[in-house]
Amino acid sequence: MTAPPNDLTEEQQILIAMRKTLSAIIRDLTPAPGMRHPLRDATIEDVRHCLLLIAARERGLAQLQGRGGERPHFTDEPQAVELVPMAGLKRKAN
Repeated sequence: MTAPPNDLTEEQQILIAMRKTLSAIIRDLTPAPGMRHPLRDATIEDVRHCLLLIAARERGLAQLQGRGGERPHFTDEPQAVELVPMAGLKRKAN
C-alpha cells in the first residue's frame, strides 16, 4: 500500500487506509464465478455501508478544503473545460 500524500489531515489518512484495506479484503475474499461467498450477507452489507460512509466523509472533507475530491485522472486528460462557441454552427441539410 502506498502512503497517502503528506498534505492530508490525519483523519483523511485514516480514511484512505481504511478504504484501501477494506477493498483489499474484498478482492482477497471474492470467490470464483459460481462459488458461494464465504461471508454472510449481513457482513457484506455492513462492509458496503462502511465504504459508503468512508466515501461520504472523504467527499465532505475535500469540499471543506475547497478541493474537487480525490478522483483519478489521466495525465493527458484536459484539466480545464474547453468551450466551443455555438455561433457559426449550421444544421446540415438532409
